[in-house]
Amino acid sequence: MSIHRTNPRPRNSAAIAALLLALTGAASYTLAVPAPAHAATSVLQSESSVLSGGATVENEHAGYTSTGYVGGYTDGNKGSAQSAYTVSSSFAGPGTVAVRYANGTGSAKTLTLTAGGSAQQITLPATNGWTSWSSVNVPVTFTKGANTLTLKFGAGDSGNVNVDSLTATTPADAPDPGGPTGPSVKEAETATLTGGAAVEREHTGYTGSGYVGGLTDANKGRALLATSVSSSFAGPGTVAVRYANGTGSAKTLTLTAGGSAQQITLPATNGWTSWSSVNVPVTFTKGANTLTLAFTGNDSGNVNIDSFTATTPTTDPTDPGDPGGPDPSGVGATLPFTTYEAESGTVKGSTIGSDRTYLTVTSEASGRKAVKLAQTGDYVEIKLSKPANAINLRYSLPDSSDGKGLDATLSAYADGRPLPGLHLTSRYAWVYGGYPYTNNPGEGQGHRFFDETRATLGQTLPAGTVLRLQKDSGDTAASYTIDLIEAEETGAAGTLPSGYVSARDLGVTPDDNQDDTVGLNQALEKAENQGKGLFLPAGTYNISDHINLTGVKLRGAGVWHTVLRGTGLKGGLFGQGGTSSIEDLMIDGQNTVRDDAGGQAAIESNFGTGSVIKNVWIQHTKVGLWISSPTDGLKASDLRIRNTYADGVNLHGAVKNTVVSNSSIRGTGDDAMAMWSDGAAVTNSVFRNNTVQLPTLANGAAVYGGSGNSVENNLISDTVVAASGIAVSSRFGEPFSGTTTVSGNILRRTGSMEVNWNTKLGALWVYADQSDINQPVVLKNNTVEDSTFSGLLLSWQKQISDLRVDGLTIDKAGHHGIEVYAGGKGTFANTKITNAADGALDVAGGFTVQRGSGNSGW
Repeated sequence: MSIHRTNPRPRNSAAIAALLLALTGAASYTLAVPAPAHAATSVLQSESSVLSGGATVENEHAGYTSTGYVGGYTDGNKGSAQSAYTVSSSFAGPGTVAVRYANGTGSAKTLTLTAGGSAQQITLPATNGWTSWSSVNVPVTFTKGANTLTLKFGAGDSGNVNVDSLTATTPADAPDPGGPTGPSVKEAETATLTGGAAVEREHTGYTGSGYVGGLTDANKGRALLATSVSSSFAGPGTVAVRYANGTGSAKTLTLTAGGSAQQITLPATNGWTSWSSVNVPVTFTKGANTLTLAFTGNDSGNVNIDSFTATTPTTDPTDPGDPGGPDPSGVGATLPFTTYEAESGTVKGSTIGSDRTYLTVTSEASGRKAVKLAQTGDYVEIKLSKPANAINLRYSLPDSSDGKGLDATLSAYADGRPLPGLHLTSRYAWVYGGYPYTNNPGEGQGHRFFDETRATLGQTLPAGTVLRLQKDSGDTAASYTIDLIEAEETGAAGTLPSGYVSARDLGVTPDDNQDDTVGLNQALEKAENQGKGLFLPAGTYNISDHINLTGVKLRGAGVWHTVLRGTGLKGGLFGQGGTSSIEDLMIDGQNTVRDDAGGQAAIESNFGTGSVIKNVWIQHTKVGLWISSPTDGLKASDLRIRNTYADGVNLHGAVKNTVVSNSSIRGTGDDAMAMWSDGAAVTNSVFRNNTVQLPTLANGAAVYGGSGNSVENNLISDTVVAASGIAVSSRFGEPFSGTTTVSGNILRRTGSMEVNWNTKLGALWVYADQSDINQPVVLKNNTVEDSTFSGLLLSWQKQISDLRVDGLTIDKAGHHGIEVYAGGKGTFANTKITNAADGALDVAGGFTVQRGSGNSGW
């Protein structure tokens, strides 16, 4: 629906007037940047730190970020020069600090880093002059709350470097009690040594009590170090090997982790007292893992080893934190594809996240993390758990300077063998300015970063295949941000079913680059006159206006085979009553901007009684489904709705007895699913077992008025701005006239800022705005996990007189467990709140909380 979002708690009468203007559409929607929420990565500019002991801000040498860098780490200030920083961590546990520095001295230097109260000497290898900047990544342990980080030229350090910034990555979650996770430093001298490997101390600069040498030609084929590390989860991680190689040329050793061996390359360092690290992607098994580093017969050896830093998985890759597949609890859709989170794969590039701040790329990424490929040779790879012959990729490219988008390729490999390259574009992503947004970068506030592309692979890849996406020299985009990879086995194109007539036989030919609008409308009329449905053989059909359906069946050869392609913001299927069916096809609107007045939905209007919409893929349209009265008994299922500019699904007006189920809805530009009682009540309708991800504006699901409606067993994740996970609201439409039920849903990382009013919206939101909600609202057996702000928010200026909450679980709310700014009353039973950041309960506005049995944590 066309939404102008407003504050549930305006501050004054002027604000209320602004709300009323927004209701009429007379006021524009301008988004401001909110404060960060749950940011796990913080960039700390050195020139903004507290400096002492001779450390000073400088800007003599180019290449620094922000306004300068910190120098003064010179011999004259040895033992005293220091910069101090503060970073907050939501959890105690392992993290990293990346130090960006320049070292033009020609040799490695050291400083002392203190984090979480623990100090360690860090080595900063030489860079290519004072205008060449590099980073070292240092594993640290944070305490919960405020942490002071200091970088000091200690008495035992060699100093003489410039420091640009620190990037602190704090724990994104509490450590799993089942065992250690995250970075684990293993000093080489504590490993089990065989075959001539031995502890040495001849060359300085090592950490711990020594390093391991003996990896010499005399011990080739037998020298080995073995250590162990425990991982709470099976899955991808890294091993950083700290070494010195003063031979003048690159050398190799063989690293074994998780039972898999690989040869690693150790570039030359600036002598035997200069230490460096290589970061090696590995796959860990759950529990104890043996790590070995061997000088095999195929290696060139002759290096010294100081330590291993093992970074094990901090989450279970099979956990339902992957919102694209069926949830183990049975909540959400059962889908024909397998979803792989890019950051859970093996990465050569950078993993970005977990910032939820509006207008940041990761705020729009699944799980608030993604992988960025910026350098030639960067890649992300996954291992297929099931056979696949097709993939769908969610990605982001930079926009062009004129806002029209750019095109680029991305290379793909299967077990090292080249696959057909992927063709990507940013023309359907990136919007700017105030609501309803434009394609003009000059208006600022760029967002809607991601789009999706799909490709068939020309072969079926078996389970276990390693699929790699890589930025090669011919892949010309400045960077590629990879969020999700979905893989599946597509069937062959369908053939003419019984009871249908082929569009080809009625004069409509796909793939001829002609406008097929008139031909398809005529073919549907002819098919209806024959008492048959219309079959669309595989191919692309161009449409520039409505295709009218009046009690007729329309069927394609499958969502991967039959495509209706719109143009000029138009081109969709238009119901005109009767009992129709739409099955097995894709609608790609090719829209690049939202046009509420002129644009057309993929499927819209009146679908009579008992119609069916099944197995339809929709993308780049204004709206997915806009279903209007007097539709009764529509069954819509097995949909894939992607990257619409407004709602995914909207039941509008006097729609009755309609069910939307088992569908995947992602990247919508307004409510992913809405029931809007506009002029008349939506009644007895259901959103059931759907998987909803990343609406870029507004809610995962919303019920605006009506009677007898329910939202049940949906999996909803990662709402971005002006959004709850599920809203029951009198913000729009007719007052509620009967019971509304929200049951059995799982909400992950939902809720957001309403940035126009600097207001924090809850994961579950009951919003009494334009009228009292005096009919029962039943919230039963819902689970809220890691909400950005409060788990349940009740607001605002009207009464909520009959709220019934039973079996609500709220864990890790970013604000309160339950927050109330409304009048009325509600009963609460079996409601459990844990780990709410700002307390379990905050009640204002005269609301009466009636406690039943089984509550805990509040």
